[in-house]
Amino acid sequence: MTEHASAAKSDLSWLEEDRLHEECGVFGIFNHPDAAALTALGLHALQHRGQEAAGIVSFDGNHFHTERRVGLVGDHFTSRPVIERLKGDMAVGHVRYSTCGDPVLRNVQPLFVDLDSGGFAIGHNGNLTNALTLRESLIKKGAICQSTTDTEVILHLVARSEKQRFVEKFIEALLQVEGAYALVGLTHKKMIGARDPFGIRPLVLGKLGDAWVLASETCALDIIGAEFVREVENGEVVVITREGIESHRFVPKFPARLCIFEYIYFSRPDSIVGGRSVYDVRKEMGRQLAREAPADADVVVPIPDSGVPAAIGYSQESGLPFEYGIIRNHYVGRTFIEPEQRIRQLGVKLKHSANEGQVKGKRIVLIDDSVVRGTTSVKIVQMMRDAGASEVHMRISSPPITHPDFYGIDTPDQDKLLAAHRTLEEMRQFIGADSLAFLSVDGIYRAMGYEGRDDAHPQFTDHCFTGEYPTRLRDREGPPQQKQLSFLAEVG
Repeated sequence: MTEHASAAKSDLSWLEEDRLHEECGVFGIFNHPDAAALTALGLHALQHRGQEAAGIVSFDGNHFHTERRVGLVGDHFTSRPVIERLKGDMAVGHVRYSTCGDPVLRNVQPLFVDLDSGGFAIGHNGNLTNALTLRESLIKKGAICQSTTDTEVILHLVARSEKQRFVEKFIEALLQVEGAYALVGLTHKKMIGARDPFGIRPLVLGKLGDAWVLASETCALDIIGAEFVREVENGEVVVITREGIESHRFVPKFPARLCIFEYIYFSRPDSIVGGRSVYDVRKEMGRQLAREAPADADVVVPIPDSGVPAAIGYSQESGLPFEYGIIRNHYVGRTFIEPEQRIRQLGVKLKHSANEGQVKGKRIVLIDDSVVRGTTSVKIVQMMRDAGASEVHMRISSPPITHPDFYGIDTPDQDKLLAAHRTLEEMRQFIGADSLAFLSVDGIYRAMGYEGRDDAHPQFTDHCFTGEYPTRLRDREGPPQQKQLSFLAEVG
């Protein structure tokens, strides 16, 4: 999204331009009389993964019912009439973050189609890196695309399969796509979940009485009182029917490479990902950062909310007191005022304000989880100086982001990433801090419980720091074309 396009919108997305954004969250439940209501609750828990749009598809034994809306889950799926329209004991849901322009209803998921075998709804978290290539091939063969999402490509591939069983059609489609995906689908007989061969995007399996649940994170199980059963494995398809659950492996099993940003930023702190508490991992990242980059300071100040766990860890390891030197306003609505230039100049103050009593006259260590463009860091460092901080030392609990993501995270082009073409000293000068340090790549792996990164067989997907992408970026190969860029900006 360009700055001009952002400025034209009557919302606060312009305040988020210097953050990373996850594009989607998925949820599904099978064999429960309150399927739609529980799906809405699950999507509430996953709202952090996408705030632009939400949708639910249910099946009542005879008909599919669809409700898709632009906006927050709570804006549309808390009223009794909406939930009552979503009849049935099975449902799938989706929350979405759109990365280009205004979200449009045709792109809101779950997508639903009528196939030879009956109706099929699907929700997708991630990004297919060969979606454009497949899409162009399908269109040449007569396919008519109704959205600009890569998810629709999967539907076309399933529809064109000549396999007999639905699960075989589904697997045949998966064998043709590349990239990252966690999928939850619904037919008139079954619920299906799948993860890509590397397990880049998360997906968990849970149980609520006799009902089965699929969700992006365990926090969505917690909100409905479901029991965590296990993670859907990388390269696995799970099929849930009235008879029980089946597992199908569509690629040979090898170690997963979950996206490291699930631990750094995207997953909710109370989720368990890969058997690890996200909150505990973030605190350990702060401890590692304190060991690698100590600061001669008086107080540790987190940039809320994402920097809080790491700041606690930094404080505990360094012995420096932890204080809320910045207060976040949680009640800035999504619509506020037309963001004209004079309002935009207020910048970060709409969301963060200095707690002057904890900052004035002190040498502070500012802790954040990541730096993207660096523009927000500039404003917050200046805010601390205006509040009377005598020194401002900035510490980041992840390595410098030097490469863009193509697996479902909205990142700027590489030339807009602060760390892509600047030295550490140049970044420090840009931000205006007295000192600046990032957690090392090996340090982040130590926080995960390893001795360091295994360069021969990396334990996680960490291309934003290393430039090592685990899959081909087929749609990015060769000279870029405008149609490629516009399409790829809307996937997810």
